[in-house]
Amino acid sequence: MEVILQQIILGLTNGMVFALIALGYTMVYGILELINFAHGDLFMLASFLALTLVGVLGLETAAGGELAIGLFFIVVMCALFAAGLNWSVDKVVYKPLRKAPKLAPLVSAIGVSFVFMNLGLFWGGLPIDSLGGGVAAAAPKSFPELLPNINLLGEDASLRITPKDLLVIVSSLIVMSALFWFVTRTKLGKAMRATAQNPTAARLMGIDVDRVIGATFLIGGALAGFAAVIYSLYINTINFQMGYQNGLYAFTAAVLGGIGNIPGAVLGGLIIGLLRAFSDQFIGAQWQPAVLFGTLILILVFRPSGLMGSTAREKV
Repeated sequence: MEVILQQIILGLTNGMVFALIALGYTMVYGILELINFAHGDLFMLASFLALTLVGVLGLETAAGGELAIGLFFIVVMCALFAAGLNWSVDKVVYKPLRKAPKLAPLVSAIGVSFVFMNLGLFWGGLPIDSLGGGVAAAAPKSFPELLPNINLLGEDASLRITPKDLLVIVSSLIVMSALFWFVTRTKLGKAMRATAQNPTAARLMGIDVDRVIGATFLIGGALAGFAAVIYSLYINTINFQMGYQNGLYAFTAAVLGGIGNIPGAVLGGLIIGLLRAFSDQFIGAQWQPAVLFGTLILILVFRPSGLMGSTAREKV
C-alpha cells in the first residue's frame, strides 16, 4: 500500500509540472488553433535563466529569508523573461501568418523550437560558474539543492514526502487556481473565451483580438517560466534538450484532457504524471512511452476530443 501511495505522490508532483506547461499549449490552441511547438523549449530557456540567476545571486549557500527572497526574485524574472520572449515570437513570427494556411505557422513553430534549442546549447557554453564554466555545453547542468530533501513524515517512515514535493503541489495549485479565476471572472478572461469561441464575432463586438492573443502568449509564457523554476528545484538537473521531452509530455497532456480546455490540461497533466509513475514502478521504465502513448491512443479512439474537450462542427 505504501508503494502505491508513494507513486501517487510522485505522479501528482510530476503531473503538476506537466500541467503548467500544458496550459501554455492549450491556451494558445484554444484561441489560434496553433500548436506552439516552441513552448517546451521556451520552458528550457527559462530554466537556464534560473540556474544563471542562482549563480549570480550566490544562492548556493543562502538560507532562510535570503533564500526565500532570492527564489521569489528568480520566479518573477523567469516568468517575465518567458512571457516577453513568447510575446515577441508571436509578434515577429506568428502574427504575420494569421491569415496564412495553417501549415505555415505550424512549420514556423517547429523552426522557432530549433532556434530556442540552439540558444540553449549556446547558453550552456557560456563561461559562467553555475553553468559549469562553459565546459561541455551539451552536457546536463546540475541545479543546486536549494531546498531540503528531508522526509517530513520522519526518516523512518515508509512513505516519503519532502518539502520539494509540497512546493510543487501547493505552488502549482495556487497558480492554476489564479489562472482559472482570471479566465472566468475578469474582463480580459471573458474576452479570451469569446475570442476562442468565435474570433470574428468577438471583433464585431469591439474586442481587440490582437490584444487578447498577445495577452494569451504573455500568460502562457509566464506559466512556462514559473514551471521552469519549479522543475529545476525539484529535478535538480537541466539540459538544452529537456524542452523537447517535457514539451512532448505536456502536449500529450493537453490533447488527452481536451486541447483548448484549461481544466482538461490540468487533468491531462495529472494523468500523464500518474501513468509515468506507475509504469516505471510496476512495468519498467523502458516501457513507459509505449504505456503512455498506448493509453492516449486508446482514450482518443473512444473520445477523440479528449476527456474534457467538446466536439464542435467546423464549417467548410
